[in-house]
Amino acid sequence: MPPSDDASIVFDHASISYGRSPALERIHGTVRAGEIVALVGPNGAGKSTLIKAVLGLVAVTAGSIRVLGRRPAEARREVAYVPQVDTLDPDFPVSVAQVVLMGRYRRIGWLRRPGRADREAAAAALAAVGLEHRAADRFGRLSGGQRQRVLLARAIAAQPAALVLDEPFNGVDAVSQEALLDAIRALAAQGAAVVVSTHDLGLAQVTCDGVCLLNRHQFGFGPPSDVLTPELLRAAYGGAALELGNHGLILARS
Repeated sequence: MPPSDDASIVFDHASISYGRSPALERIHGTVRAGEIVALVGPNGAGKSTLIKAVLGLVAVTAGSIRVLGRRPAEARREVAYVPQVDTLDPDFPVSVAQVVLMGRYRRIGWLRRPGRADREAAAAALAAVGLEHRAADRFGRLSGGQRQRVLLARAIAAQPAALVLDEPFNGVDAVSQEALLDAIRALAAQGAAVVVSTHDLGLAQVTCDGVCLLNRHQFGFGPPSDVLTPELLRAAYGGAALELGNHGLILARS
C-alpha cells in the first residue's frame, strides 16, 4: 500500500476518563504512514487505555483521536490489532494456516468463504514471519514466541493501513523477536502506520521512528533521541535514568 497523508493516527490533546477518574490526559502527536511509534511508560501508565482508544473501544472525553482521517470506530476495518495475550485457546484444534486466514475475514466479511487470493495473502503473511513451514501444524503446539508470530501474520494478512500491537515482545525468544521486528518493519515500509507498546526502552530507541512517553499524561512525543532522555525518563518513571550507549537504556530506582 503506498503511503498517504490520511494513513496516520493523530492525537489532538486527547484525554480519556473512566467515570470521574482521568486515565490519560492531553496526548498530542502524530503517527504518519510508514512510521513505527512506541508507547512507553511504567505499568499502569495508560498504554493499554490509549491502544483501546485508537481501536475505538473506549471513548475520548476531551480532544480527539483521528485514525486514517476518521473517528477510530469508523476505521476499524483498516486497523489490525495484535494483542499481548490472545483469546484463542491454544488447545483448540486449528492449524497455523487457519489462524492466519482469519485475518482475511476483516476484508471479505464473515459470510464469505476465502478464495484463492485470500489463501495467497495468508501464505505470504506467514512467510513474512518466517513460519511458512509450520502452516499445517496445530497452533497450540507452537512455542509462545511462534504463536505471537502467527498472530502478527494474521494481522498482516488483513493488509491493514494501520497496525497496533500491545506488548508483542513480552516473553518471546530472541529468534521470534527478530522475526517480529523484521515483519513490522516490512509492513511499515509498505506504508502502514504502526503503534507498539513496549517496556523495552532500548528496543524503542533503536527500532522506532518515534516514541510517546507517558504516565497518565504525556512527557514527550517525538524522535527517540528527543524523548528517551534521562530527565524525561526520570520524570515519567520516578527513577534515575542511566544511559548504556549503543546498548539502549535502563532505569534504576533512586
